[in-house]
Amino acid sequence: MRPRPEHLSRLLAVVLVAAAVHSVPPAAGAAERRHDVVTWGASAHHVADAVADRGYRLVVRTSVGGDNLRVRLSNAFGDRPVTFDSVYAGVRRTGAELVRGSNKRLTFGGAPSVSVPAGATVLSDPLPGPLAAESDLVISLHSPDAAGPATGHGMAMQTSYVTQGDHTAEETGVNWTQATGSWFYLDAVTVRTPVATGAVVALGDSITDGWQSSTDLNRRWPDYLSRRLRTSTATTVRGVANEGISGNKVLADGAGPSALNRLDRDVLSHPGVRTVFLFEGVNDIKAHTGVTAEDMIAGYRRIIDRAHAAGKCVVGATVGPFKGWSEWDPEAEAVRQEVNAFIRNSGEFDAVTDFDRVLRSPYDHERILPFFDNGDHLHPNDKGMQAMADAVDPASLDCAAGPPS
Repeated sequence: MRPRPEHLSRLLAVVLVAAAVHSVPPAAGAAERRHDVVTWGASAHHVADAVADRGYRLVVRTSVGGDNLRVRLSNAFGDRPVTFDSVYAGVRRTGAELVRGSNKRLTFGGAPSVSVPAGATVLSDPLPGPLAAESDLVISLHSPDAAGPATGHGMAMQTSYVTQGDHTAEETGVNWTQATGSWFYLDAVTVRTPVATGAVVALGDSITDGWQSSTDLNRRWPDYLSRRLRTSTATTVRGVANEGISGNKVLADGAGPSALNRLDRDVLSHPGVRTVFLFEGVNDIKAHTGVTAEDMIAGYRRIIDRAHAAGKCVVGATVGPFKGWSEWDPEAEAVRQEVNAFIRNSGEFDAVTDFDRVLRSPYDHERILPFFDNGDHLHPNDKGMQAMADAVDPASLDCAAGPPS
C-alpha cells in the first residue's frame, strides 16, 4: 500500500509534537497548543416517550483526560423542541451520589438553560477545570417541557438514575432512587487536550455496544481498548468514543439509522477524531434479506471514502463467527467469508484488525471459541471483549499507510 499524503503529514505532525514535548521544553510563557477531543460518546436513537419535569442523572466513563469539559445534548429524534433548564456535571462517588464539591452548573451561550430544536444538537460552554481519564462523570439534566419521542441510547450497560422534578444541583443521591439502563439526551462529552492527542471512534453493533459484557464494570471492548491506549507509547490516540447500537446494520435502517446514515452525526462530527474503527456487518448478513457480499463491500467502500474525504483513517475489523445463533446457515456463512476476505486482503482499509481470528474456535472456524462465548454463540463475554481489545495494534490507529490512489 502506498502512503496517503494527508496521513503522512498528520503522522509527521504527531511525531514532531511528541518529540518537542519529550526533548525541548516550551519557552517560558509559551502557550501549549490545545484542541477539543471526544472523551465519551453514545449513538443517539429514539429510546422512549419523553416525560415533562423529569430529571436524569447519567453516569458515563471518560477515556482521555483534559480540561474545559463540554457536553453535547441531542434532540435528533424529537418531533418538537425540548428545553433543558438545568444541566450539571460532577464526579460520581457511589451510586447516584456525587463527590462533594464536584457538581458544577453547565451553561449554553452563557445562559443556564437551552432549547434544542427537533432534529438538532447543542454543545455546552466549556467548564473550567480538569477532568481525569477513566472518571465516572455524572451529567444531571432536567427538562420542564419534554414531550413526544425522547432521544437517547437504549442499551447503556450502565446504571443511571431518574427522578421527578429538578434535583440536578444536589450531590446526594437521596432523590435519585429510580434506576435506568439507558442514557437520555446526552450523546457526547469532549475535553481540551494537547494538540497531539487524538481519538478513535468505534462504529459498530451490539458487540461494540457491549451486550453481554458485565453491566456497570466498563468491560465493552472499546473500554478495554481505552485502558490500553492510556499507557501506549505507539500512538497518541487516547480518546475512545463507543458508537455501537445493538442490532445496527451497515446498509439498512432499523435499530437506529444504518452505519451509512449515521456516519456524519455519530462519527465525523466529533472533535479530535483521527480514526474510524469499523466493526459492523453481522446483522446485515444474518438477516437473510438478500444482502450479498458485493452489497456489503459497496457499503464499506462508501464509509471508507467518506471518512477519507473528512481526513480520517479507517481501520476495518473482520466479522466474527456466529454458528449456533438461530439465524446462521451456510449461505450466510459464505457471505461472511467473502466479506472477511475483502476486509483482510483488499488493501482499501488503512489497517485491519482480525476479530474473526481472535474469536473463532480452532476446531471449528465458523463458531466462537467457547471460552469467549457468552452462551448465544454470537456475543463475546468479558474475556472475549478483552481479547478483542488486545488484538488492536495501537500503532494502526495512526494509519500512516493508506490504500493505493
